[in-house]
Amino acid sequence: MTTTTIVSEKGLKDIHLDILEWKSNLQFIKDEAHFINQLLNSYVFEPTTPNLFERLQSFKEQMIFIANELENIHTNIRKHESELGGMLECDTISCDTLYYKEHESLKKSFDNFYKISKKLKSEIFQYAGSILRKNKK
Repeated sequence: MTTTTIVSEKGLKDIHLDILEWKSNLQFIKDEAHFINQLLNSYVFEPTTPNLFERLQSFKEQMIFIANELENIHTNIRKHESELGGMLECDTISCDTLYYKEHESLKKSFDNFYKISKKLKSEIFQYAGSILRKNKK
């Protein structure tokens, strides 16, 4: 086994691990989004809160955006993962370089999506936590 083959196999292993981590994180975000949507559509908020409907509506629209982006990224990751198998048969440097560039681009897209979804989740939880109905004693 040549040095380039070892480096290439190590790089492919790292890419595969990235893909597995992304898929796991996306599943977690999907589960969180499901919970958040249930929360936003529930009746657990103080009805006298100023601008309650507008705020909840805004969050719901942002969650639709998150759901759409999640599906787009998930589709791109599945495509990228299926191309990974072809990389083992690729024997040109240009083929390797192109795949690694695509991987880096997908990594940036995922990282950006992850930050956006985390920020929105935090905003929703902060807002929702402050306007939950109080238990009647």
